[in-house]
Amino acid sequence: MLWFHRHKENEAFYNFFRNVLGFTPRRTDIYQIAFIHKSKSQETTHGHKVNNERLEYLGDAVLGAIVAEYLYKKFPYQGEGFLTVTRSKIVSRANLNKLAQKIGLSQLIQYNKQQQGIFKSKDGDAFEALVGAIYLEKGYEFTRRVIVERVINTHLDIDAMIHQDWNFKSMLIDWGQKERHKVSFETTNVRYQNRDGSSRREYEVLTRIDGKPAESAVEYSIKAAEQLSAEKSYKRLVEAGVIKKEEQ
Repeated sequence: MLWFHRHKENEAFYNFFRNVLGFTPRRTDIYQIAFIHKSKSQETTHGHKVNNERLEYLGDAVLGAIVAEYLYKKFPYQGEGFLTVTRSKIVSRANLNKLAQKIGLSQLIQYNKQQQGIFKSKDGDAFEALVGAIYLEKGYEFTRRVIVERVINTHLDIDAMIHQDWNFKSMLIDWGQKERHKVSFETTNVRYQNRDGSSRREYEVLTRIDGKPAESAVEYSIKAAEQLSAEKSYKRLVEAGVIKKEEQ
């Protein structure tokens, strides 16, 4: 079951926990599963496939609760709308992907590198699986403390995220209306994943401008996928000089 093959891999594993998360894991088997992407699923003697999808399912719920509690206490005078939007920014797949890369988690993920380009959410998925693994071994309070103190307070600029314009979909549509370009969003794929007796969906949305494909994104709701696809498309137009920076 263990994927350690060389001393270097073992050392990188423990260094990540000690240096980034501030503790040494005891049940290493759980954490190793958290780093196994489904493309590298390992099969048990009973024929069951082992990967990080179940831990990701658990970690998603635990992380959502931790972030909700953190924001509730940090912003005692803000309303439900503000808290919901800010939580969405923090736990969005795009942000979790960046976060996993920043803290070095991405280097520990076991996945099929020949198919690297199609696994756009593997980093964020592994981060959620890691949260699930910490929760299973240490419980909620320990997990909350690690995520808040060692991740959120250390690696996220919450104030900058609050002021970040989240509604790129509206910005893109407004630009299209102003410049007479048709902006549309198409759900091109829906994946159903069965986890622990429940079904979870991933939606792939493609942004089209004047009928031509721009950027696509995958998220766990159509609304979130549209937002991420719109953001990628908008930024691409800015980089190409189609949308001037002063228009932002």
